[in-house]
Amino acid sequence: MQKLTRIALIAGFLTGALLAATGIALAAENPQVSIKTNLGEIIVELNQEKAPISTANFLAYVKSDFYKDTIFHRVINGFMVQGGGYTVDLKSKQGLRPTIKSEEKNGLSNVAYSLSMARMDNPDSAQSQWFINVVDNNGLDYPNAKGHGYTVFGKVIQGKETVDKIKALLVDDKPGFQNVPVHPVVIKSATVLKKRIVVPEPVPPTPAPEPVAEPAPAPQAAPAQEPAPAQQPEPVK
Repeated sequence: MQKLTRIALIAGFLTGALLAATGIALAAENPQVSIKTNLGEIIVELNQEKAPISTANFLAYVKSDFYKDTIFHRVINGFMVQGGGYTVDLKSKQGLRPTIKSEEKNGLSNVAYSLSMARMDNPDSAQSQWFINVVDNNGLDYPNAKGHGYTVFGKVIQGKETVDKIKALLVDDKPGFQNVPVHPVVIKSATVLKKRIVVPEPVPPTPAPEPVAEPAPAPQAAPAQEPAPAQQPEPVK
């Protein structure tokens, strides 16, 4: 009986440890957020390991529905598309949280389709606004020409075609604003995905086969020499 009790206790302990480990693993998974716009959906994955402050800040705004009915107010093809702070009539939305500390030194780069925090000249001034790089913008990485950088905290994992639609829009300048899309790109919702999507790893291209060397031409046989003409007998005198 004591053996059975001991076995049951050990089994319970192992089960609890397994569940705890599973919980830790699930907690460590990077959150994914769906951003639905009138041009399509963009799904981003946040890097809470390398950018915990920016990730927590963005999630707080997402969960409060702050981004609903905001627009992409600055679109520069060949650079980035920016949103998260203005309504359709270009009214600024008051941030819900204090500005956050920069995580510019986290080693993540402003490559195409990465998600970064927008800010003022002060590196610790980011609040609600963010942008998606549409090309590799290495000049935004730490340390840039001003000695600072822009914090990357995620990447687009689905909906790159939507980003491409946004970046190609016709833009115009308005009082106090530049590069505003003529036809507004409105964020209808931003929500944390409950069921994560798994993006397959890109398959490396198959290397081209080595060209097959043509066989060397077989040496031509040397032409047979004509036999020397037989010496004619001297005529009999």
